[in-house]
Amino acid sequence: MKDTIAAISTPPGESGLGIVRVSGPAALKIVATIFKPKKEKILAEMPSYSAHYGFVIDPASGETIDEVIVTFMKAPATYTREDVVEINCHGGLISVRRTLELLLKYKARLAEPGEFTKRAFLNGRIDLAQAEAVFDIIKAKTEESLKAAVLQLKGGLSEKMNEVAETLKNTCVKVEANIEFAEEENETTDMAGIKKDLLKVLKTLRDLLATAEGGIILREGIKTSIIGKPNAGKSSLLNELLNEERAIVTHIPGTTRDIIEETINIGGIAFVLSDTAGIREAKDLVEKKGIDRSLRSLAEADLLLVVFDGARELEKEDIEIIKITRAKNIIAVINKTDLQPAKTTEKQLRKLLKNKTLVKISLVNKSGMEKLKKEMGKVALKKGAGSKESIIITNVRHKELLSSAAASLKKAVKSIEEKMSEEFVALDIRGALDYIGCITGRVSAEDILNKIFSDFCIGK
Repeated sequence: MKDTIAAISTPPGESGLGIVRVSGPAALKIVATIFKPKKEKILAEMPSYSAHYGFVIDPASGETIDEVIVTFMKAPATYTREDVVEINCHGGLISVRRTLELLLKYKARLAEPGEFTKRAFLNGRIDLAQAEAVFDIIKAKTEESLKAAVLQLKGGLSEKMNEVAETLKNTCVKVEANIEFAEEENETTDMAGIKKDLLKVLKTLRDLLATAEGGIILREGIKTSIIGKPNAGKSSLLNELLNEERAIVTHIPGTTRDIIEETINIGGIAFVLSDTAGIREAKDLVEKKGIDRSLRSLAEADLLLVVFDGARELEKEDIEIIKITRAKNIIAVINKTDLQPAKTTEKQLRKLLKNKTLVKISLVNKSGMEKLKKEMGKVALKKGAGSKESIIITNVRHKELLSSAAASLKKAVKSIEEKMSEEFVALDIRGALDYIGCITGRVSAEDILNKIFSDFCIGK
């Protein structure tokens, strides 16, 4: 925390601007070493939140690296609550890299992934749940996932957790007072009232947990595998859903050998599509590996689009695919409806798949695609991804901690019902408090923090 850190905060490549960010006690001093303002002025004397035009110059050689705008923000009213300087270079690989190299040469340290946000957390500007929301905003794939992340960044979840923690603290104080003043009956609290308070908190946690499945889907998307025998139209379906030629399509069965993964937005929900190799008895080792990957993708998917050739009778491969997918969440897609339909295919599918959704499409004349997207949207709603709750759980870590807190409170309630010693009740309430504290970072192990922030990009 005593180091001054620096990193490039914009993606690599050509662009209008490239930003190099510096944070720490020596930020202004280090930047002043390599920055020459157009007009003679001392950077350290400039007011906070002011921008200054000039040049980045290598002090050793006198070489001008770039024409830049330097923005200075004085602690504590900054992202990290430290002095922060941002150097706005021309976008490009060389200018921002050379600028960063100069900063590192003059005693800045290269920031670790997520270290700017980690410092914001450690310096108390945001809590851990809000810090994780920054990552979610960066990774948001749809408007809905962005809204959920922004609400968490504004402190919606943190406020709810603080309310729960305060209630549990007060309840725990009452229980421990009973232990302390066990011999003074007029000073003790009725355990029936304690139980009522704990059940109320337990309901709050369970209500939040009920949003988790949909919330996590909102954040990460619905894993959707396109499955079928070779040449059923899987790659063509992927291309049509993406509205681009992403997968190679030929009349030769088995063209797709590896999994192609892309994301689409349907009704504000991200669907992570995987086009898989056709499932059949493999002709060679390469195809076998592709089919093995298809089966793994099938096992991990939240939704399967199982594609059938509507112009041909069901074959052995089709029946095998039905057997291995029937227990999953599937939408059966009958393709090639522009051709002469096979007499029994649709009838057989309805009989074999029973209550599964069936959609008929033609990828030649593009019919049935809106119906398919509508059915995919219904899957998202069934999983709760369309939840309009003001606070939803979108993070697996939060879900696990809330589940553990709820389990501790359930044990505390059971201890009261079985008239066990009040020490057991207090212990379980404190356990629940620890789990709640881990969500906002009031209780946190260093290895947990390192894991969370290691997923961030370096400039954030």
